[in-house]
Amino acid sequence: MDQKPKPYMNPYLAGFLLGLVLLTAFFVTGRGLGASGSVKSVVVQTVGKVAPAYAIKNPFYASYFAEGDGRPMKNWLVYLTLGVLGGAFFSGFMSGRAGIKVDKGPRITTRTRLIMATAGGFLFGLGSQFGRGCTSGAALTGMATLSTAGFLTMIAIFGSGFVFAYFFRKLWIS
Repeated sequence: MDQKPKPYMNPYLAGFLLGLVLLTAFFVTGRGLGASGSVKSVVVQTVGKVAPAYAIKNPFYASYFAEGDGRPMKNWLVYLTLGVLGGAFFSGFMSGRAGIKVDKGPRITTRTRLIMATAGGFLFGLGSQFGRGCTSGAALTGMATLSTAGFLTMIAIFGSGFVFAYFFRKLWIS
């Protein structure tokens, strides 16, 4: 069934709705949003399953198994991330945009694009662990609480994006 893609949502409405989601997260959980914690839970759970003796002896991993019922995958951020992924797929199907494709410029191969996207995702994930939070946790939640660190994080994210875009733009422009 071939479906014509629907137009994107108004960005002002999308921003307003994101603000409501953030407000709801504060109200329901007592804290803001942040997805990098779910990746940490997956890593901790994996280490606990693959090398349980190591996980118990290592202070970092042991702290996750000592708390509560000792199951890192029960962290609410894991369910948040699953909901975001599910919502993205649902939205893609409903708007006729679901599918597998690789967006790239005329001067880059699909293979190089996928390698660079994977490397960028890895570096961003690593940075989120060093910075103690991802974009949603450090920037959105931080800015919502009027945290100076939240504003500085957002400036750093967009600033570095502009700097890197200058050097990589030739790959996207014909």
